[in-house]
Amino acid sequence: MTRSFYKSILLISCSALIFGCGSTGPVGGLISTPVENIDAIPIKIADLTKAEKQNWGHLDLVSDTIPGMSVDKAYKEIIKNKKGKKVIVAVVDSGIDLDHEDLDGVLWTNTKERPGNGKDDDNNGYVDDIHGYNFLGESYNEQLEYVRMLRLGIGDAATQAKAKAELQKKYAEAQQNKQQYEQILQAVKGADAEMKKHLGKDSYTKEDVAGVKATDQAMQQNVAILTQMFSIKETIPEVLEELNDGVKYFTEQLNYNLNKDFDGRKVVGDDPYDWNSTDYGNGNPQNRVDDESHGTHVAGIIAAERNNGIGVNGVANNVAIMSLRAVPNGDEYDKDIARAIRYAVDNGAKIINGSFGKSYSPKAQWVYDAIKYAGEKDVLFVHAAGNDGANLDDPANPNFPNDQINNGPEISDNVLTVGALDPNYGSELLASYSNYGDINVDIFAPGTDIYSTYPNNEYEYSPGTSMAAPAISGLAALLFSQYPNLSAPQVKQIIMDSGLPVKAQVILGGDPSKSASLSQISTSGKIANAYNALIMADQVSRGKLKL
Repeated sequence: MTRSFYKSILLISCSALIFGCGSTGPVGGLISTPVENIDAIPIKIADLTKAEKQNWGHLDLVSDTIPGMSVDKAYKEIIKNKKGKKVIVAVVDSGIDLDHEDLDGVLWTNTKERPGNGKDDDNNGYVDDIHGYNFLGESYNEQLEYVRMLRLGIGDAATQAKAKAELQKKYAEAQQNKQQYEQILQAVKGADAEMKKHLGKDSYTKEDVAGVKATDQAMQQNVAILTQMFSIKETIPEVLEELNDGVKYFTEQLNYNLNKDFDGRKVVGDDPYDWNSTDYGNGNPQNRVDDESHGTHVAGIIAAERNNGIGVNGVANNVAIMSLRAVPNGDEYDKDIARAIRYAVDNGAKIINGSFGKSYSPKAQWVYDAIKYAGEKDVLFVHAAGNDGANLDDPANPNFPNDQINNGPEISDNVLTVGALDPNYGSELLASYSNYGDINVDIFAPGTDIYSTYPNNEYEYSPGTSMAAPAISGLAALLFSQYPNLSAPQVKQIIMDSGLPVKAQVILGGDPSKSASLSQISTSGKIANAYNALIMADQVSRGKLKL
C-alpha cells in the first residue's frame, strides 16, 4: 500500500533544495456560516501553533480560519455529554497496536470467543478472533499488484506489457530517489555537524542559523542548507529522521514492492488468487513491527479515547474498533480485502474504513461483491481516494476499490470516497497529493499532517487521504451513534450534503497552472463538517427533512 502513504515520509520539495532533484516520492440556517460568505473567510497568515497543529482537523473554519471539521464545536454545542449508542467501526488496514494507551479502551471484543484455546467458539469460521482477524499471517512486506501479476503471468498480453513498462519506470525512479535522498541526507548531516561546531553547542534553532555571519563559501552553503531544512521541519533532528525514513522507504520499494523475484505471501500458505483457499491467517491483528504503524494511526483518528488526559481525541466518542489486518507493506490482495469486508459485516460492524488503494485489481469482482454485500446489510464503506494528485475520472488513473466500473452507475449506495485537505484555507486547500474527481471522489476532509496514535504509546503526524478517510469514518460513527435509526445511504448523503461548499478555485495536484472549484472535482463540492452533519442528521432522523 505504498501508494497511500503507508510510511510517514517527508514530502520534500526538491525545488526548494540547492542540490537539484528529479522526481520525488513520499503528501439560523443549516450551514454555520452563510453559503455566500464561506469564500470570504479570511485566510490564516500566522503559522499554526503546536496545539492547532495537533488538533487542526477538529477546528472550525469560521472561528479558527482553519478548514477542520468543526468537531470541537459539535461536541461543545450539540453532543455535550450525550454518549449515544456504541458503534463498531472495522479498520481494514495494517495491524493495530492493541495495547496502545489511547486505544486499549476502545477495542471491539468478540465476547463469544474464548481467547487462546485454538477453537472457533462462536462458529463464525475464525479461530481466536478476539479483537478482529489477521488475514496476512506473519507476512508484512509485499510486492505491488502489477509486479505480482508479472511474476505470476496474470493478465493478457496487453496487461503484461503495460505492467512491465510501469515496473521499469518505477524501478528507475525509486533508484534515483533513493540516491537523491542519500545525497541530501549526507549534505544535511555535514551541515549540521559544522553548524554545531561553529556555534559550540549540540542543538540550535532556526534563529541561531539566521544569526550566523558566514565568512566563507562553505559556511554560506551550510547556512543555506539548514535554512531550507528549517522551512520543512522545526528541528534538524526531525529533518534527519524524515530523510532516513525516505532512504528506507525507497530501499524497501527496491527490495520488496518493485522486486519481481520477491514473494512475501509464501509464509502465509494460501493461494491468494483462489477464493476457496481459506485456511490461512490467525486471530491476532496486532502490528508485527514498529514500522507497521498505519492501522494504529488510522484507528486513533477515528476513536482515540477522548478526554482521558493523554494523547489525542478521536472524532467519535462511543466506538469499538475492530482490527482487520489485511494491508501489507505493499499492495493488498483482493481476496484479503473482500474477506475482511465480509468478516466486518458478519460480526457487527456498522462502518468499514478502507485507507488503502491500488491501480491494478485482478480479482476486483470479489471486492465489488463484498461491497454490495455490505450495502445489503446497511454497512457504510469509507475509502481513501489515493495520493497520486490525479483525476480519478480519467480511466488512466484507476484506484481500486471503488463503487462503480468505468465511471458507470454506483454498484451500491454505501461507499464514500474521501479526498484530503491541507490546513491552509484558500487556493492551497486541496492537498497537493490528493486524488480528485467529479464522479469518483465524494467529499474532502482533513488529511495533511494529522497527529494521531503510533505503536508503543507514541504519537506522530502523518499525511494522506489515508488520514482523511478515518476522519469521515469517525464522523459517520457520530451520526450512527446519536441517530441509530439512520441508514447507511442516509448517513452518506448527510455527510455530503451538510459539508461547507467552497466555490473558490483550488490548485490541483500541486500544479499552480491547474485549478478548479471543489464542485468540479468532487460529487458534493464540499468539505466535511461534523457540526452541520449532526444538525442535518437530527432533522432527517425526526422526519423533518427528506433526502
